[in-house]
Amino acid sequence: MSSDPLLQPFQLKHLTLRNRIFISSHEPAYAEDGMPKSRYRAYHVERARGGVALTMTAGSASVSRDSPPAFNNILAWKDEVVPHLRDLTDAVHDEGAAVMIQLTHLGRRTRWDSGDWLPVLSPSFEREPAHRAFTKQLEDWDIERVIRDYADATERMQAGGMDGVEFECYGHLMDQFISPLTNRLPAPWGGTLDDRMRFPLAVLQACRDRVGPDFLLGVRYVADERLPGGVEAPEGIDVGRRFKASGLVDFLNVIRGHIDTDPGLTDVIPIQGMPSAPHLDFAGEVRQAVDIPIFHAARVPDVATARHAIASGKVDMIGMTRAHLTEPHLLRKIITRQEDRIRPCVGANYCLDRIYQGGMALCIHNAATGREETLPQIIAPARAKKHVVIVGAGPAGLEAARVASQRGHSVTVFEAASHPGGQIRLTAQSHRKKEMMGIIDWRMAECSATGVKFRFNTLADDETVLAQSPDIVIIATGGLPNTEVLQAGNDLTHSAWDILSGDAKPGRMVLVFDDAGDHAGMQAAEKIAQSGASVEIVTPDRSVAPEVMGMNLTPYMRAMQALDVTFTVTWRLVRVDRQGNQLKALLGSDYGPATQERLVDQVIVNHGTLPLDDLYFALKPLSRNLGAVDHEALIAQRPQPLAPNPKGRFQLWRIGDAVASRNTHAAILDALRLMAVH
Repeated sequence: MSSDPLLQPFQLKHLTLRNRIFISSHEPAYAEDGMPKSRYRAYHVERARGGVALTMTAGSASVSRDSPPAFNNILAWKDEVVPHLRDLTDAVHDEGAAVMIQLTHLGRRTRWDSGDWLPVLSPSFEREPAHRAFTKQLEDWDIERVIRDYADATERMQAGGMDGVEFECYGHLMDQFISPLTNRLPAPWGGTLDDRMRFPLAVLQACRDRVGPDFLLGVRYVADERLPGGVEAPEGIDVGRRFKASGLVDFLNVIRGHIDTDPGLTDVIPIQGMPSAPHLDFAGEVRQAVDIPIFHAARVPDVATARHAIASGKVDMIGMTRAHLTEPHLLRKIITRQEDRIRPCVGANYCLDRIYQGGMALCIHNAATGREETLPQIIAPARAKKHVVIVGAGPAGLEAARVASQRGHSVTVFEAASHPGGQIRLTAQSHRKKEMMGIIDWRMAECSATGVKFRFNTLADDETVLAQSPDIVIIATGGLPNTEVLQAGNDLTHSAWDILSGDAKPGRMVLVFDDAGDHAGMQAAEKIAQSGASVEIVTPDRSVAPEVMGMNLTPYMRAMQALDVTFTVTWRLVRVDRQGNQLKALLGSDYGPATQERLVDQVIVNHGTLPLDDLYFALKPLSRNLGAVDHEALIAQRPQPLAPNPKGRFQLWRIGDAVASRNTHAAILDALRLMAVH
């Protein structure tokens, strides 16, 4: 028996949860045709295998046709979902974990021009800013139908083997009834809190009548909207008491904030550089006032924070959702006293930002997440030991070293700099981005444990590599900024890297031409503005920094809107010329012949990187595969069969930005896919 608070079981009605950590309902967007098929199942099974007490699927499964998926949600209104759920729940239960699902009608939090093109429903005509759909105000027959849809869906979840259902009641239709900001209906469905609560309680009653007393029902609800005129904490706690008094609810999952805008969503689910567990104390207040099992999840990235949440009695179950995207075997490592080997969530929010742009949830530095059917979370040993030489100790090179060494190979890494990290070390210069170094530090620790040999301050050439007599050579040399993008005046510009590294000091009036739309441009602009300069960010795109995505954009905008920063979209920097002691920047447009001019004293260009690939091309003729990659074998996770040069001495591949300017996740995926089978 362990004395660790996190490892104590929790009795939720008839269900015994084996520890105090759960994965909160979230939509990884792995559904196929609206069904949780093999990819969805493998993702949750891996985390059950890793020891989590409860994994909650779907964020949220749709109960009605007129609640079309906004994030590739599961279609709980279809009968065909049941056998897929049964396959998932049986597999999760076989690993010793409980499994629930979240149900919802999205209400205004979706769009009318998807699915069956039905009107979006809400208790008012107010649109949600995030999804922009103007709504139909519900009629009585809509309300009756949707309540019935909830009950039908809950019955399907019970038939699919779920241990219970959690109802989404923040930002979605249930909460749109409760909040006075989104409910403009007359009595009996709007007005007083009694009337605003009528719909969610009617849903709960209909579902309880359908599934009986032994099926768990919970509500994830907002107990404080933090919006003028919205549900404030006293009323939110009263809402919690009413849920409990109904006798229909077995647990509450507490949320604080609102999700109708990107900034609001970011405060509810904070990202790196923001405080950890900012709503935990408030969840504890709700637990004390309502006296019902309380679940909570909001940026709990590390075991120490989770342990405090339970030990202090703030909550009964603590959610570590993004942490489990990064480390599916988190509980197993706690149990086996290997907490120092837990892969850290760095709060980059690549997972959620991708979902909100229509992609699948992927972890910035665990490339196997969401790919559990083809890529390993636990590295298997190789049949034969090889000598692997890697050039470059950025995220790609370190991932290749980690995987190769865990397979049992002898690994040597050459790095020109005095320390590892590559572009991540540059990113981490920003105080909000310091957590990114966890990507590097964790891999260095893993490599140290398996005996990887590092040669820092070594600019490896072909002779250096050949002297190692390698079996496999991985070129992970990254890239350098591409500033040769103008018709004239390229030599008069600096790169975003120059600013971030300190090689160039900020000017007083600065134009930042951000053609890549990624973090480097925004970080450089923010650093320049913080120096007191006047900054104009110019982009040919129709929006600012499209590669940064919504929730990551929020801290940048909050910082720069308080400074002297102007955002100019749909204009392209054409050339730069000297004009006295200043620079004249000519702007053109992709939309037509219009031009503008700016007089500044500094121009920054952010246009991605060009590969550092000289070493790769020097070694290519000497390799067995001539550097080629069989894409079918790579994706299917089979060893590379290509050997067009039988006299070659080694296999050669390049990965990450040494191939093309991409991102950290792509670099790590390159390394994992190649080395997991070699």
